[in-house]
Amino acid sequence: MFLLTENSCKAIPLDFVFVIDSSRSIRPNDYEKVKTFIINLLQFLEVGSDATRIGLLQYGSVVQPEFSLNTYTTKAEVEQAVRNMKHLASGTMTGLAIQYTMETAFTEEQGARPKSLHIPRIAMIVTDGRPQDTVEEIAAETREAGIQIFAIGVGRVDMNTLKTIGSEPHLEHVHLVANFSQIETLISVFQSKLCGAEKCDVVDHQCQHICVSSPASYRCKCRKGFTLNPDGKTCKGQVFFWTLNCRCFSPCCPSVAEDTCAVVDHGCQHICANLPDGYECRCRSGYQLTIDNKTCNQIDYCDLGNHGCEHNCVSVPESYICRCNKGYILNLDGKTCSKIDHCADGTHGCEQEFMNTADSCLCKCRKGYTLRPDGKTCKKIDHCADGTHGCEQEFMNTEDSCVCKCRKGYTLRPDGKTCKKIDHCSDGTHGCEQEFMNTEDSCVCKCRKGYTLRPDGKTCKNMDHCADGKHGCEQEFMSTEDSCVCKCRPGFTLHPDGKTCQKKHCSDGIMDLVFVIDGSKSLGPANFELVKQFVNGIVDSLNISRMGTHVGLLQYSTKVRTEFTLNQYSTARDIKQAVTRMQYMGRGSMTGSALRHMYEFSFSAKEGARPNTPRVSIVFTDGRSQDDVSEWATKAKNSGVTIYTLGVGKAIEQELREIASEPDEKHLYYAEDFEKMGEITKKLKSRICTGTLHEAKIHCQTMTKQGLKNTKLEMSDIANYISVQIITTKTLKCSKNW
Repeated sequence: MFLLTENSCKAIPLDFVFVIDSSRSIRPNDYEKVKTFIINLLQFLEVGSDATRIGLLQYGSVVQPEFSLNTYTTKAEVEQAVRNMKHLASGTMTGLAIQYTMETAFTEEQGARPKSLHIPRIAMIVTDGRPQDTVEEIAAETREAGIQIFAIGVGRVDMNTLKTIGSEPHLEHVHLVANFSQIETLISVFQSKLCGAEKCDVVDHQCQHICVSSPASYRCKCRKGFTLNPDGKTCKGQVFFWTLNCRCFSPCCPSVAEDTCAVVDHGCQHICANLPDGYECRCRSGYQLTIDNKTCNQIDYCDLGNHGCEHNCVSVPESYICRCNKGYILNLDGKTCSKIDHCADGTHGCEQEFMNTADSCLCKCRKGYTLRPDGKTCKKIDHCADGTHGCEQEFMNTEDSCVCKCRKGYTLRPDGKTCKKIDHCSDGTHGCEQEFMNTEDSCVCKCRKGYTLRPDGKTCKNMDHCADGKHGCEQEFMSTEDSCVCKCRPGFTLHPDGKTCQKKHCSDGIMDLVFVIDGSKSLGPANFELVKQFVNGIVDSLNISRMGTHVGLLQYSTKVRTEFTLNQYSTARDIKQAVTRMQYMGRGSMTGSALRHMYEFSFSAKEGARPNTPRVSIVFTDGRSQDDVSEWATKAKNSGVTIYTLGVGKAIEQELREIASEPDEKHLYYAEDFEKMGEITKKLKSRICTGTLHEAKIHCQTMTKQGLKNTKLEMSDIANYISVQIITTKTLKCSKNW
């Protein structure tokens, strides 16, 4: 930021009018920089009614005069008026503004002094855009009227348009800067043009020979041997005669050369001055002659000391200017600096916080928030969004990070990620008579089977669960430790409702059954042994034989391994021994690959699958698959395979639904832990039996409709009895109720 001392231009009075572009393309903070530029330019002008007079108008779609040349007589009044200006934010009618400048702003009514006083009339136009009207003709008229125009363009202004507006030479009167932050660099330029120049340099003096500047004006002078005519501008020659001797001056005696500077190659950089016996080179004000007595160097006034600038001193012709560091503005004393508070006007629009910088007011967000692209509003930072938190159970986003949490009844381990169950019973103060159980909230007393807890919540009493007669059992009942359990007579099995009985089916039904067992590392060796017990429990309920049910099994982790095929064993004993010998794989969990293997190979004729025989698969898993399960589960089901899914622990319910046959309630089973697998096994045994026989019924109905040859239908009088037996490879035995 360049400012000049107040004493720089006291000798040259001016009539000076600022013409300021106030269009909408100028942003509010840039508009403030233009106002600062005007105030800084005023610092090296002596403002007063008998010194420099200042007027100002701004324009957009219309021209708005702010103050005329005779409105204010002090610099302080002018500066305050500039600070109070309001941004118009409309169009760019530059031609209209120039016309107003010529026709109104420089009239004597508006404070311009008569032309006879030869006070320079200067208009300074600052614009950042292409005019929306014509400027060439009106600008030419303005210049012809004796008004000197300085044209300053900022940003993408067309240089040719600026040259159309500004006076000549264009190098002196037309300036273009990249942005409003650079406009302050023109301060020193205009000091040398407006007050560093002689009076004769800024007015059309029309002197024929020599123009001599004075503090407030100028006068014309003739060269030696000439006299000034009455018009005060032109010159005429003189002839003097003496007795005997004649002394004459040019042009009467052309051989006499009185203007040495005019007839020799003097080489003076600035000024050539004639002397009686020759000439000498001189420098303009603010410069000093170098050792060659021809060229001039600018005087560095900052090196003279005592400039008093708080931040920086910059030397300019005839003086120096004080400059402030970025983010500061020069005070009215022209020496000290104050920090610019860009946030003070309250127009920043920041949602949360703001910060004053050297260039502008920047919006900030509180801890835990980040600034949106609009640069004003804030959004909360989701530290958990990238999924790298590694929390075992739950997580919570905080201001600083993503924090792991545990479900009710669990506490966070020191690693900050995994959870362990809270043992409320560990301190031994529960007072339970028989057993106790740790829950999420507390330690709860329990009684052994066949006992019930007394109202004191600690002691137990024996109970007969069947005594009230409300058991509703169809055939038999039995009081157990836990409850009154319904039983069925030999040859019958308990219906899923737990009360009614139905004929046993699985002893007569047949199927091709393939187990798909998860052997991933998340299962663990101990739980893998429980899974093998589960498989053998299912095998015990089936009619395993060469003509009955066939069983195959594959285990998977990262890879798939066939433990035995459908045609490998024909007795329950051999199958159970093979299951017991199974080795735990203990790696990843590629359930999708296992389903593909089951679909493509396990139910192939090569591995023992039989035609027209119900195909059933039991898929066991304890966690999320590392690959897609939907495609191969769908293909298997579409090919006629009935799939039951059993999930334990962390198994994902959505994956279980994608794998299982429909409806879910008949084909999907889930247990929170391996302790509850026994209950699931009972339900699954019953469902496999009834579901398999339903599949057999569909096979018989299909073959009957197709009229297959060699199909024998045998009617049975036993109501609701469904059975399928392979008589030959092409003969089925079907119930009449089908």
